[in-house]
Amino acid sequence: MRGYTPLPARNSWKIRPFIPFHGDFLMTSDESWRSHYPFKSYFLDLPEGRLHYVDEGEGDPLLLVHGNPTWSFHWRKLIAAQRDRYRVIALDHMGCGLSDKPRDWQYDLSGHIQNLGRLLTKLNLQRTTLIAHDWGGPIGLGTMLEAPERFSRLILLNTGAWPPRQIPWRIRVCRTPIAGPLAVRGFNLFLRAAFWMALSDRSRLSPEEREGYAFPYGTWSDRLAIARFVADIPDSSRHRSYATLAGIEQSLKDAAPLPALLVWGMQDWCFTPACLERMAGLLPHAEILRIDRAGHWVLEDAFEQVRDAISDFLARSSLTSASNSITRTK
Repeated sequence: MRGYTPLPARNSWKIRPFIPFHGDFLMTSDESWRSHYPFKSYFLDLPEGRLHYVDEGEGDPLLLVHGNPTWSFHWRKLIAAQRDRYRVIALDHMGCGLSDKPRDWQYDLSGHIQNLGRLLTKLNLQRTTLIAHDWGGPIGLGTMLEAPERFSRLILLNTGAWPPRQIPWRIRVCRTPIAGPLAVRGFNLFLRAAFWMALSDRSRLSPEEREGYAFPYGTWSDRLAIARFVADIPDSSRHRSYATLAGIEQSLKDAAPLPALLVWGMQDWCFTPACLERMAGLLPHAEILRIDRAGHWVLEDAFEQVRDAISDFLARSSLTSASNSITRTK
């Protein structure tokens, strides 16, 4: 395993938007975001490339799994808040964040599940609490269902675990030939639009934090995984990820219940309140926190409330063992 090597500066990444956004999106410095992400980096060597993750603190593990178009930077404040009591692991999916961005990898749900399972095995995690958002939900749940003996608690934020009945038009337009790749990979619109559409209160992110989200996605080739996540949303039963998602939904219905918490930004236009009700149907034992004035990035819109709810849930559902007695590997 290798530690973090600073990435080269991207002077060309100082750009201005050509569509209106709240706040100043001008990149102030290639390095200014790093103060928000002061974590040591680790890498898991896989055949397709290096998978980046952070591993902070000691105790029972919290496994943080991000969605699209984010990376482990999305969890930065929760990592800092929980690492004094728990071992907090947050990965970057292949093609995302500081992980490698291979051109010829499969970039689908089953591949991401396989990679997360490899990390789980390499770190020998036991009594794990899964914390997942967006695409991190099906990736994390798929991994959990393949190795249920390694998991003990579940926290989900604005996510899904089933083939969608329909794809929102804001995402469908990003899947159209020519225009879709040009928007997503050429102009980085999927990420840039998230600063506008995924937040209820757009002032919650500073220019430096926006830079942190954007830093790994500075070029056409850097944005391949973003585009592939968009393409991996099943639009029919013939889609390659349909069966995987349908299998996760069915397996959740049959799985033994774990202590679970659902945290939902109720202004999410993608994972709407109807998605929360569907998830609650799959996890009828779960506690639910509805946050009315929060959008898809509920962790940004209402961090203090989400942090406190997670801390309270973890304390009340504390496990018999106070720390992870399994051999720790990094």
